[in-house]
Amino acid sequence: MNLSNLKPAAGSTKNSKRIGRGTGSGRGGTSTRGHKGAGSRSGHSTKVGFEGGQMPLQRRVPKVGFKPINRVEYVGVNLDVLQGLAEKFNLTTIDFTTLQEHGLAHKNDLVKVLGRGEVKSKLEVKAHAFSATAQKAIEAVGGSIEKL
Repeated sequence: MNLSNLKPAAGSTKNSKRIGRGTGSGRGGTSTRGHKGAGSRSGHSTKVGFEGGQMPLQRRVPKVGFKPINRVEYVGVNLDVLQGLAEKFNLTTIDFTTLQEHGLAHKNDLVKVLGRGEVKSKLEVKAHAFSATAQKAIEAVGGSIEKL
């Protein structure tokens, strides 16, 4: 077997329609494009969402709400989750790479530590942001925080 004699499996391919090869072929004349209009012209293509001049769905449906263009999205990690990590893996410092390794954040995420739960052990936590309650709770047990 060579590359020169490879063929697709029998019946898996069809011959393309030969369009515009005379009236006797059944596909001559207008070449299956109908009469006049943009669709009969060469180079015609409609834009995505175009509905033939009817008001497109994307413009008919009412828009609701406001999305601020500069919004910063954080992934929230609570204190009870940090405490669980510290107990399970004997950690004293928890940083972004630690959270990544344990599936709590992805590489492009920003992490914010939130105040649900409690911290029992002294932890050094490094994250992009901290809520006020989380910061107080970590520092109350003698831990420290560092903003990345």
